[in-house]
Amino acid sequence: MAVTLDEIRQRLRRFAEVEAAGESPLYEHLARRAAEDDEVASLLTAAEDRFAHPTLLFAAAHRALQAEPFHELVNYYPSMGGSYGLDSGTWPLFRSFVVERAEKIRALVATRTTQTNEVRRAALLYPAVALAAKQAGVPIGLLEVGCSAGLLLNLDRYAYRYQTEQSGQVVVGPTKTPLGLHCALELQPGAMLPTIPKKITVAERVGLDRAPVDLADEEAAAWLEACIWADQPERQRLFSTAAALQRKSPPRLVEGDAIDDLAAAAELIPVSVPLVVITSHVLAYLSAPQRKEFVAALAALAATRPLWWVSDDSYQGSLVEVLPDRVDLAPVPGQPAFSTLGLTRWDGPHVLSVALARTAMHGERMVWLA
Repeated sequence: MAVTLDEIRQRLRRFAEVEAAGESPLYEHLARRAAEDDEVASLLTAAEDRFAHPTLLFAAAHRALQAEPFHELVNYYPSMGGSYGLDSGTWPLFRSFVVERAEKIRALVATRTTQTNEVRRAALLYPAVALAAKQAGVPIGLLEVGCSAGLLLNLDRYAYRYQTEQSGQVVVGPTKTPLGLHCALELQPGAMLPTIPKKITVAERVGLDRAPVDLADEEAAAWLEACIWADQPERQRLFSTAAALQRKSPPRLVEGDAIDDLAAAAELIPVSVPLVVITSHVLAYLSAPQRKEFVAALAALAATRPLWWVSDDSYQGSLVEVLPDRVDLAPVPGQPAFSTLGLTRWDGPHVLSVALARTAMHGERMVWLA
């Protein structure tokens, strides 16, 4: 389904005002200007409606720039060693770069999608997965739906430092690991600080994606790097470290549909192993009917084996259906974008679900609700 130029403009404005504001000065600036420039904004119309997000345009520009590392625009991209701040030349240079390479940009936009590669989100998932593992009582199997390269499937192999006002630092995870993640942990009034286990034992790990990424493929890995926002080089460093760790012991990644192939992917993990399904920023890429079908597919799978669903996803109306009677999880105007960390389990016909936390988009902080 094609997306209209008017819709693209609206998405660019919302991205600048909500997602990039306070997080990425470069992308906020570029999105605001692109929303008023039809020639640039129209580049996104080459994408299918559900994938036509501003981050896809900026990833395509980033990838094109990676192929021309001596172009003047590199000066504004810290990910490529640039040190210039925003100035009067930023937008004109970006605009000329993408317009002159419109055919290449449109080809990338038409054939690629913005794929989840934010390893810092593992710090958000860890407490919920640990809670599911504690309830299971034995080593678990992880199945990530929408896994991209599957970096989150290694969440038990990373170390975490949660900074809290109540208890200072809470450090969990293996002591010897090349990757450590930091996350601010706040408490909603009345909430109790969660007990976060030191370790999780994972017996099996499988990733399901419509286009799984093999990190041994240099072009595929370069695209994932291009999807990381260009003025956040720390995210680039963490991605590279996580990718190197995964290459030593890669999980099993399978190509397939989140709904139609869910059961087949789950069969790769022995039925004797309790299954924890994780999704991170995936529901937004499914239509409302597809989200309901996905939840129904999880419920059907839960009827055949012990299953927990850990979801860290942006608010969607259908998510409330599996998080009943919770606080209003809709975005608050004027506040940074956030997602909801939820834990769901099926007990026969009954759905046991809780909204555990509000989470920052890139894993840097969370507000515990439970």
